[in-house]
Amino acid sequence: MRKLIAGLGWRPELAASIFANLDRIDVVEVIAEDWLDARGRDLRALRFLSNTLPMILHGTSLGLASVHPVEARRLEKMARLIDAVRPAAWSEHLAFVRAGGVEIGHLAAPPRTRATIEGLASNVARAKRITGIAPALENIATLIDPPLSEMSESEFVREAIGACGVPLLLDLHNLHANATNFGWSASEFLAAIDELPIAYVHLAGGRMVRDRILDDHLHATPDPVFALLRELAGRRGEELTVVLERDGRYPRFEELLAELDRARFTVMASVVEPAGRAAARGTSPAAPARPGPSTTLGMTTTAGEDVLARLFIDERFRATFLANPPFAIDREGLELAAESYFRKRAYQSR
Repeated sequence: MRKLIAGLGWRPELAASIFANLDRIDVVEVIAEDWLDARGRDLRALRFLSNTLPMILHGTSLGLASVHPVEARRLEKMARLIDAVRPAAWSEHLAFVRAGGVEIGHLAAPPRTRATIEGLASNVARAKRITGIAPALENIATLIDPPLSEMSESEFVREAIGACGVPLLLDLHNLHANATNFGWSASEFLAAIDELPIAYVHLAGGRMVRDRILDDHLHATPDPVFALLRELAGRRGEELTVVLERDGRYPRFEELLAELDRARFTVMASVVEPAGRAAARGTSPAAPARPGPSTTLGMTTTAGEDVLARLFIDERFRATFLANPPFAIDREGLELAAESYFRKRAYQSR
């Protein structure tokens, strides 16, 4: 019988219920940024939690997937937290969060270029040197198909994980959202990453914003995501670890536990394919050709990141840019992403 290691994102609102249900929770995931400036007493409490349950620290603000180097002080803070808490592992995102002196305030999809991958690999190597442990890297959800890209999302994830030599944190709701938003196959993505090591899996829910899925972590995991979990388990023979993310509008705790139970049942009910079939399906069709190297229309990946960061937060700059854009861009996605980031910044500043 297939086994699933299942757990929850640690949130203060859920803490008492998590401790009351340790027999049904195998692992917790803690947002690192909530603890980077914590005092000694609070860190000792977090260490107690890590001694009680296996813990993963989950970073959201380093911005590793960037041609810009991550500041050493940010990595040193993460290193101090890791030393204090001793988690089982830590993770970050295939995202950038700042560029050109601009703080976006949220995870943003970078141009999918080889220059981005080179910058990512350099940042991950520095992170490993400073913290002593390399992070698993998560595929992110996006409302905008990143401009200036040279490759498909599956190619980018495959090459990025390979270049960094780290495992993937596979977020199945992010996968479902992007496949829906941009009209490609989530199943073909899973086939394309058959050979990648997976550290663990995220489950979450979102909502439709106009005609696109926003990954807001405020809703129950939808059926298509459980279908992807079953497909993933059917492709792989190893034990899987799943973490359910919920960031607000918390239901009764029994409902969250029911989602974990459904994940366990989904994995147990899956049938692992014979190795030959899985390998054959893992050979994905060639991605359609995309225009240009990372210097499309004279725009380097570095400049592209800087422009994107400003487009996300500067309404006047965005209007001027869209009046005569120097490169092709997903206009609707840009407007939706800018609105989403604005709301995120407003919420964080409360």
